[in-house]
Amino acid sequence: MKRSEVNKYIKQAEAAFAAAGFILPPFSRIPAEKWADLGHEYDEIRDRMLGWDITDFGKGEYEKLGLLLFTLRNGDPKDPASKTYAEKLMYVRAGQVTPMHFHWSKMEDIINRSGAPLAVQVYLSDENEELSKEDVPLQLDGFHTTVPAGTILRLEPGQSITMTRGLYHSFWGDGGDCIVGEVSMTNDDTSDNRFLTPMGRFSAIEEDEPAIYSLCNEYGRFGAK
Repeated sequence: MKRSEVNKYIKQAEAAFAAAGFILPPFSRIPAEKWADLGHEYDEIRDRMLGWDITDFGKGEYEKLGLLLFTLRNGDPKDPASKTYAEKLMYVRAGQVTPMHFHWSKMEDIINRSGAPLAVQVYLSDENEELSKEDVPLQLDGFHTTVPAGTILRLEPGQSITMTRGLYHSFWGDGGDCIVGEVSMTNDDTSDNRFLTPMGRFSAIEEDEPAIYSLCNEYGRFGAK
């Protein structure tokens, strides 16, 4: 992705969050170049990869295959004294697919917070970590049900789905953009994503203009002095 694209998409998401009444914390607005002047009191943000996160999964077709997230809070799985939970806010565009994947360690709730319906396709994983043909037990806002493998659910604003460990899922905005929340156990995007089709989680950035904000995997470039 080009930095100009990253800047544009972040600004669009920032405006959409604000219009829907989701006000991000102050660190979301720290300019990228200011991170070099910030001390170790900001290390939790750096170390736990809080903040802006955008990916095209290495495919170069962001509006078709991509996702923009903002991580609000997160713990450290190696530190028993840290938070044991995480929270994200996502801006999912119409028809923009987050590819089929599951998590080995993390359980999460995916919540449609605002906008269009969120389409979610689900499968169980089999013993080889491929798609299972078995029916899928689900939890939907505390309601327990079972659906056939490959079912596409459409979550209206306010509705949620629980993603248990090993549950393959893919999602996209159904007919429009939507704002999606994630409430989960501690999040580790460096090692806890199993994509059905192997692909990258963090995008390479072509620096065609200065960064407005640092991405969550870039704080090392703008670290404490």
